[in-house]
Amino acid sequence: MNNSVRNTARVLGAGLRALLVLTVVCGVLYPLAVTGVAQLAFPGRANGSEVKDTSGKVVGSELIGQRYDLPPKAGQETAAPDLRWFQPRPSNGLGSNSVNTQYALILSGATNRSGDNADLIKWVTDAKAAVVKDNSVPGHPVKPADVPADAVTSSGSGLDPHISPEYARLQAHRVAARNQLGVAAVEKLVADHTEDRALGFIGEPRVNVLMLNIALRDLMAKG
Repeated sequence: MNNSVRNTARVLGAGLRALLVLTVVCGVLYPLAVTGVAQLAFPGRANGSEVKDTSGKVVGSELIGQRYDLPPKAGQETAAPDLRWFQPRPSNGLGSNSVNTQYALILSGATNRSGDNADLIKWVTDAKAAVVKDNSVPGHPVKPADVPADAVTSSGSGLDPHISPEYARLQAHRVAARNQLGVAAVEKLVADHTEDRALGFIGEPRVNVLMLNIALRDLMAKG
């Protein structure tokens, strides 16, 4: 009986020691080591890829898209886009907050539906009409056929920070007109902020909307 108790105590003691050692190694030392290496080697990425303006103020992240809207009017459910700025992809893939209206939740998601889904058809049709209307300026009308897919559908997360170069160029005339800038200068901003495929073959060319709008603000400040 005593041997059995001693054996049980020895096994429990070994288990507790292993638990303590593994907790310290895996729960304390390893996270601290990974955090330290990340802060030394990739401090920007480790801290969320924060983007700062010329004054040093954090204005967003390179990894998360954000909207550029006008202040909502009284009784207005969805704020109107501020057309002085380049607009990102749609981000209302999950619709309005109808699950728990007690809290103001940020909803995101994709507009993934079957091709013949009535909701998807309406979303895309309405979004395309809005893109055509918003971006048509005197002397430069936008045709529905000119509207790229990313202008009327959200990404998988609904928070994609990038748009296609085609969508950015489509907005250039409207942005130039709203800010009294030359179209060539705005189109140059788009070209300068167009990122190529990763490693030359992964993904598609893209434009980070936040970075583009920061450059646009700097251009307006100079002019």
